[in-house]
Amino acid sequence: MTTSAAPAVVPRLAPSVDLLLAALLGALHSLAFVHTAAWPLQLAIVAALAWRASAAGTRRAAGIGLVFGTVWLGAGTWWLFISLHTYGGLPAWLAVVAITALSAFLSLYLAAALAAFARWRSGVAWRDALLFGAGWLLAELARGVIFTGFPWVASGYAHVDGPLAALAPWIGVYGMGFVGAVLAAWLALGWRSGWRARGASLAAFALVLGAGALLGPGRFSRPAGTLSVTLLQGNVAQDEKFAATAMPQALAWTLKNLLAARGELVVAPETVIPLLPSQLDPAYWAALVEHFQRGPRAVLLGLPLGDQDVGYTNSAAGISAATASLPNGYYRYDKHHLVPFGEFIPFGFRWFTELMNIPLGDFNRGPVGAASFAFRGQRIGANICYEDLFGEELAARFAAEADAPTIFANISNIGWFGDTIAIDQHLQISRMRALEFQRPMLRATNTGATVVIDHTGRVTAALPRYTQGVLDAQVEGRTGLTPFAWWAARVDLWPLWALGFLILVISARRARGGRDALQ
Repeated sequence: MTTSAAPAVVPRLAPSVDLLLAALLGALHSLAFVHTAAWPLQLAIVAALAWRASAAGTRRAAGIGLVFGTVWLGAGTWWLFISLHTYGGLPAWLAVVAITALSAFLSLYLAAALAAFARWRSGVAWRDALLFGAGWLLAELARGVIFTGFPWVASGYAHVDGPLAALAPWIGVYGMGFVGAVLAAWLALGWRSGWRARGASLAAFALVLGAGALLGPGRFSRPAGTLSVTLLQGNVAQDEKFAATAMPQALAWTLKNLLAARGELVVAPETVIPLLPSQLDPAYWAALVEHFQRGPRAVLLGLPLGDQDVGYTNSAAGISAATASLPNGYYRYDKHHLVPFGEFIPFGFRWFTELMNIPLGDFNRGPVGAASFAFRGQRIGANICYEDLFGEELAARFAAEADAPTIFANISNIGWFGDTIAIDQHLQISRMRALEFQRPMLRATNTGATVVIDHTGRVTAALPRYTQGVLDAQVEGRTGLTPFAWWAARVDLWPLWALGFLILVISARRARGGRDALQ
């Protein structure tokens, strides 16, 4: 009498079919990073990837990972084509080659992860699911950290509206991706095993997702008062932003709406003033400073700062009555995490940037744990453009709870990428940071998404994208530390690295021991 069904056989496919399937799965995977209700699709695709990798040898598994990752990242970041070709002037074919090459290079991490999975899997569903998840975690960490990092469309972002979002304040976006990968792989690998393995995988899947949906993320922050805010969205066409013919009109609109703003805190986008203060009409800067230093309101706005001697920075300036005593009369935040090829030129790639007609430069970096802009009992944690992709760097500001931001403010200009999914993806990223730290996020952008996000990751007010407008809203500051904020402020992402490598080492030792026993 048997107690379990015979393990299901994974069908072997021709190598070309496996690679075509990997490409299809990679393309579908990108959908979950635009449509937040598609989080089940993300899990299903990762399950299918684990299913195919479990039937492959080391080399084929690596090929599956490379193709899947290249198509996933290429489909998820195709909007880079607009900055490279439309605004940068690169030939279309070269822009496509550049994006494909970047996607393929970043997918080498996933290729190595699936090769390790194929080599060290044991045939025990839950162990192999942990091994798959560890490889997935390490691949995402490597992509997000090495060579300055490019963590766009990290898998956890697909779950900002799903039950796994409950894990955000505990383990952050990479931890969420790890849990999702383990659950998806366990479901796929358990299904091809006996009925006990199937039952265990289904139970784990239902338990984790059910608990996340029912219990939620927990309450780690407390109200710290409210502010009325005004957010500006200038909608300046990217090819006109630095043009001498269009700049006066844009600057006039900005000054008019800054001075007329009704909110206690006014926030304007990255480089809303595209000139150094010394390059402006003296009357323009004087009117701005005098208005906010002598009045009850404060402003946080983006502009370049510095000079030829000390270098230049992509910065935010905060002006209020309290900043009148500061050396320059304003609070200063300098962007820390610079964009490769945009704000600094990687070694050996100057030839590539010289092919483009984009105003590029080598900016100086600001400190990683910058002080907040203090105003009316709130500490506003400024961050610029894609800096909010790096939650571990924002966490550095939470080392001392008394100095931690009560509100995040992201100022951006992603007009370089047109009216595309980049806007939706960046909004997901900001919402994830709100979930991880349980802090509201203000987003003042040139073309969208200009929104107010509360501490639960919910958008409470928004302007239509690609329109010129002013958004008035209320925001509630928060105090307190989430577990993620506490541990990431102290040890960065090292616990996740350690977890991934520990599982890999144990799996490798088990596999080696099993081979030795057979000899």
